[in-house]
Amino acid sequence: MTIFSAAMTLILVMDPIGNIPAYLAILSTVDAQRRSKIILRESLIAFITLAIFLFAGNDVLQALNISEPALDISGGIILFLIAIKMIFPPENSANNLRGERPIGEPFIVPLAIPLVAGPSALTTVTLLGSQEPAHMLEWFIALLIAAIISTATLLFASQLRKWLGQKGITAMERLMGMVLTTLSVQMFLNGLEVYFRHQIS
Repeated sequence: MTIFSAAMTLILVMDPIGNIPAYLAILSTVDAQRRSKIILRESLIAFITLAIFLFAGNDVLQALNISEPALDISGGIILFLIAIKMIFPPENSANNLRGERPIGEPFIVPLAIPLVAGPSALTTVTLLGSQEPAHMLEWFIALLIAAIISTATLLFASQLRKWLGQKGITAMERLMGMVLTTLSVQMFLNGLEVYFRHQIS
């Protein structure tokens, strides 16, 4: 995996387009001038959280005695479930903010975690860091690129919703879900391949 493909994967699992409705709903009661500062703060918290999992994820996996095939297979399943929800959102998805709406100004939950640094994103960075630790700098750059794009998307959420419309946002999210489905299946197959290779050897 290259920096570009890793960044694209992270953008897909962070799902900034899909987070636009949730961010706008949660920040609807916050002063417009304050929203940008909140988005920047929450995006930074999400980035730091993901960076911690990127660098420390391998040590945690070793401590828990979790093998690489197990992480690949479970990661593929998680990403697949996320992708299915992106393609076929539940009927009440408009009101589903992946967490209770906070009273007053939100902090960490749900904007940073789990909207941006959710289970799929945390699993993905852990996979990157554990599978090819020699390329950690490249994965960090990919994470930085994805975080910048995600933050920029959320900063211009209001304009994007006006430009794309609700149907446009839904179409974009479903397209991203289809791409993520392919990535999740490939991850699952990679895990099975490594597992059976170890069994045979």
